Amino acid sequence: MPIEIPTDLTPELVPLSWLIGEWEGRGRLGSGDEDSEHFLQHVSFTHNGLPYLQYRAESWLTDDEGTRLRPLTVETGFWALERKQLDADGGPGLVPADIVPVLKSADEVEALRNKDGGFDISVSIAHPGGITELYYGQIKGPQIQLSTDMVMRGSHSKEYSAATRIFGLVDGNLLWRWDVATGGEGGKGLEAHASAFLHRVS
Repeated sequence: MPIEIPTDLTPELVPLSWLIGEWEGRGRLGSGDEDSEHFLQHVSFTHNGLPYLQYRAESWLTDDEGTRLRPLTVETGFWALERKQLDADGGPGLVPADIVPVLKSADEVEALRNKDGGFDISVSIAHPGGITELYYGQIKGPQIQLSTDMVMRGSHSKEYSAATRIFGLVDGNLLWRWDVATGGEGGKGLEAHASAFLHRVS
């Protein structure tokens, strides 16, 4: 399926544009072995004309055949090219951005390419239970690699110290893997947390 780039997309979102839309599919918890539990996930990447994508992923625990058993979790966040914020950018809070975007052309976006030929990106993701992740990483064509720079936990949150995520577009489908470290006293290093295979539904 060809990728259609929205005509109202700010130029700096073009490298992320293949993510835009609704995705749905099945995955496995843990390492995905025979005893791993199944889940269904619906993911959306949307934009509102500003230089970031809005992300939402809702998941349900399922049986082996994919029948929903109960809600699993919801996460939400923002994805953007990583660059210095300037006076023309919006924020903090409700401070409006200039009407003209900071990066106005493809050439200005191309100037942000890193030494590997990709673009540095930042991703913030909030979870129930008082946990928020800040990831830095790279998008290079249809591949994304992310590692946490910071994990914020509330005073009663479960142990969670670091994570990595990888995403890839393969034959029009979105594949991802998420590894997590629980940290804390006696905590573990990065271990397989979940993976999924999603197809575009709109």
